[in-house]
Amino acid sequence: MSKHGSPFSSRFGYRAAAREITIREDAPDAVRAGVVALAYGLGLGPGTLREVICAVLLKRPDPNNWSPGNIEREVDQLVDNAPWYKIYDLAERLHVEVGKGDWEQVKSEAFERDLNQLLQENGVGWKMSLGVIVVRGSEVFELATRDAADTMRAAGAPTAAQEIHEALTDISRRPVADITGAIQHAMAALECVARTVGGSNETLGKLIKLLPLPPPLDGALHQLWGFASEQGRHLREGREPRFEEAQLVVTVAAAVSLYLLQHQDRTNTPVVDV
Repeated sequence: MSKHGSPFSSRFGYRAAAREITIREDAPDAVRAGVVALAYGLGLGPGTLREVICAVLLKRPDPNNWSPGNIEREVDQLVDNAPWYKIYDLAERLHVEVGKGDWEQVKSEAFERDLNQLLQENGVGWKMSLGVIVVRGSEVFELATRDAADTMRAAGAPTAAQEIHEALTDISRRPVADITGAIQHAMAALECVARTVGGSNETLGKLIKLLPLPPPLDGALHQLWGFASEQGRHLREGREPRFEEAQLVVTVAAAVSLYLLQHQDRTNTPVVDV
C-alpha cells in the first residue's frame, strides 16, 4: 500500500485476466498462501491469525509455540494441511476479523476485492460477495444471476426471488454442491414467474404456450423443462446431474424469468405473485 491509499495496479486499473474456471473442489497452494498474506497485509498478527485458524479448524493452538516466528510457521502448517473447503471458511472468518474496529469497512472491502482477484487469477470457481463465499460461474452465469433475486423482488415476485436465492445457495454449498436442489429451485422460480405472466396456475410445461416467447425460444424453454423433469427421474435411478448442467439450468431459468418480468413491465401489466 502506498501513501496514495491503494497500490499502483489498483490506481491505474492493471490486473491479470481472469483465467478459465478449472478449480472447484480444491484450494490450491497459491490461494492458501494468498489468504494468509491478505490477513497479514491488513494488520492481523500471527497470534490473532492462529486463533482464527484454530477456531475454524477446531484445533488447539500449540502451547510450545509462543514466539512470532514459530507461530507463523504453525499458521503455515495449519493452512497447508487444512481440507480445501475450510480455507474458504477461513476466508469468511478473516473478512470479519479484519473489519473489527474499522467502521468504514475499508479493510474488509479490500480483503474481499483482493481475494476475488486472487481467485480469478487462479481459475477458482468461487468468489466472495458481501463477506460470503459463493459459487463463481461463467460470465453468462454471472450476468444472469447477479441481480436476479433483487430484480424479481422489485418486480413484485418475492416467491420467485426466494426460489432463485435458494438455487444459488444450493449451487454454492461446500464441500458438495446440492446440484438437484439448485435445478429444482431454479425451475420453481421460473414456474412462479410463468404463472404470473401466463395468468394460470398450470405447471410450467403447460404454461409455456401462454408466455410471450417468440419461436424458437418457446421450444427451447420446453426442452429445458423436459430436461429438468428428466433429471428427477434420473435421480430416482441413482444418477446425479453434473455441476455444469445445474449451472446451465440456473442461468437460463434466471435469464428467462427476468425477460418475462421485463416484458410484463413494458406492457404495464400488474404483477401478482403466485
